[in-house]
Amino acid sequence: MILGITGNIASGKSRVAARMVELGAVALSADQLAREAVGPGSDTLTKLVAVFGDAILAADGSLDRPRLAEIVFADAEARKRLEAITHPAIARLAEERLRRLRQEGHRLVVYEAPLLFEAGAEGRVDRVLVVLAATEVRLARLMARDGLEREAALSRIRAQMPQEEKAARADYVIDNSGDWEDCRRQVDDLYRRLVSSPA
Repeated sequence: MILGITGNIASGKSRVAARMVELGAVALSADQLAREAVGPGSDTLTKLVAVFGDAILAADGSLDRPRLAEIVFADAEARKRLEAITHPAIARLAEERLRRLRQEGHRLVVYEAPLLFEAGAEGRVDRVLVVLAATEVRLARLMARDGLEREAALSRIRAQMPQEEKAARADYVIDNSGDWEDCRRQVDDLYRRLVSSPA
C-alpha cells in the first residue's frame, strides 16, 4: 500500500512519516523530489529564473528556497506560477519512484506530500492520511522552527488550503495538537491497522 501523508505547514507530517519508517515503512518525500527537480542546471530551475528573475538564485547557482518562499507566500498569483512550473516536474519524478517502490513489494510506502491535494496527486496513492494541529500550535512551531515573526508565520498558514478541507477528503486523520507521545500512539495504532489489512 502507498499511503499519502499530507497536512498544513508545521502540523508534524515529517515526524509522523519518520515514525512510520521507524516502524518499518519505506518513505518518499515530495519535498526531496522538489529539490531534485530544481537542481542546478535543470530545466525547471531555468523556467523559474525566467519567471522570477536571478534574485531567486544563491551565489552557487542553486535555488535560494527561502527567497522564493518570501515571494510566493506574499503573492497568490506568484504561488500559482511556481506550482504550474514545479508540480509537473515533481509529478514525473514521483510517479517513477512510486512505480519502482510498488514493484519492490514493500508492505507500506509513505509518500509525504505537503501539497498532495493542491497538486491533484491523491491518485498516486492508495489512501490519504492528514495530520492536523491547532492553528495556534502550528503558529508557535513555525515561528520557533523558521525564526519567523508572527505575521510572516500567519501569512504562510493562511496561504494554504484549510486543514479542515483536507481532513474531509482524507481516509485517516491524526491530531498532532498535543504532545508527541499522544501523536505517536495514534501513528502506531494506524500503522498496525495498515499493515494487517489489505490495501
